[in-house]
Amino acid sequence: MQSYVIYLIRHGAIDETLKGRYIGRTDVSLSEKGKNALRDIKRNFGYPVPKKVYSSPLQRCTETCGIIYPDMEVKMIGALSECDFGDWEGKSAVELAGKPEFTEWLKNSDKTPPPNGETGKQFAMRICKGFEKIVNEIISENITTSAIVTHGGIIMTLLSVYGIPQAESHKWRMDNGYGFAVRVTPSLWFKDKVAEVFDTVPFAPKPERQKDEIEFFE
Repeated sequence: MQSYVIYLIRHGAIDETLKGRYIGRTDVSLSEKGKNALRDIKRNFGYPVPKKVYSSPLQRCTETCGIIYPDMEVKMIGALSECDFGDWEGKSAVELAGKPEFTEWLKNSDKTPPPNGETGKQFAMRICKGFEKIVNEIISENITTSAIVTHGGIIMTLLSVYGIPQAESHKWRMDNGYGFAVRVTPSLWFKDKVAEVFDTVPFAPKPERQKDEIEFFE
């Protein structure tokens, strides 16, 4: 039976000064260091070439597409945008410490949103709906290989929901410019909404993989 491979790739790195801050819908660009790192990964390992590319519309993702897939048309998927942190966009945990609403959000982000932001449940429902539309499209149009360039948190959430082997979201953490290869088999997808995670992206030689990645996939 025909199966469909999707490469889930995290965008390149942004400015180091933004580390530790809640950067969700804020539309920041890749840093020069981040751009150069993507070029190095592409030169040293090579990204798999899909038949179609999907992307979050935020700059850090579209710029990543421009570097790793410069000659391919990219379909923007708004549902794959990062979490909306509302009034906490650009702020750090240190700046928000002591605020009752921040404490409550840390305790139960699934049900408690940041002011003018979205809850964890709303975030998950949004991105899952977008991902399912993509999967249904590639099956109906027989797109055998595709790539989704998006945000780390989105990839981690999607794989914790749909991925086989089953694992909590932190198991799917990846560095900027890297990701996972997923195989969708229609019979399993339409029955149980699951997809097999069978490799990392790019397909680095085994000695290059981290120890926990080798243990997890082999």
